[in-house]
Amino acid sequence: MEAGVLFSGGKDSALAAIMLARDYGVELNTCVFDPDREVPEVRAAAAALGLPFRRRVLGRDLLCEAVDLLLSCGYPNDAIDMVHRTAVEALAAEYAVVGDGTRREDRVPRLERPDVQHLEMTTGCSYVRPLFGYGKTEVERLAERLLVVRYGETGSIGNGDYEGELRNAICARGIDPASFFPSRHLQSLVVARRDT
Repeated sequence: MEAGVLFSGGKDSALAAIMLARDYGVELNTCVFDPDREVPEVRAAAAALGLPFRRRVLGRDLLCEAVDLLLSCGYPNDAIDMVHRTAVEALAAEYAVVGDGTRREDRVPRLERPDVQHLEMTTGCSYVRPLFGYGKTEVERLAERLLVVRYGETGSIGNGDYEGELRNAICARGIDPASFFPSRHLQSLVVARRDT
């Protein structure tokens, strides 16, 4: 059975993919808004994991809607959750199993139980979060043991996180995104898989 995993190229989604690959044929899916945006670093991370990769385009209209929501709320959480829900729904249209790398204490992105139940009932897919029972400390231990990871502030590494394109779209409107996003927010990018 095939599982589509949302993949930013970071350690969390990489660990989720490794866990799911034990039981499913996993295909990594990175979502972008801009049809011209390529994600070579994310593609390389997928190759390091030895898993097939697809770049999916969510569209500029969704980006515009997400930026409008972010600006009206004054913070990014609802916008990122909306984008994540759309990405999960896109995968649910093609895969029997959809997964992501959300952890136990993640606030964003996160689908709540009613959203998950609705998704599963309306699409027939199973939505799984292999890291949902894991805290940050244990995820860090697993990542250290299984992956070679590079860290950097958002925008300084070429991962497939939604935040980078949201920040750029806010800048394009002449607004400084720094007031909406936490400062010194570290992102991760998988550069290799360790031999275990």
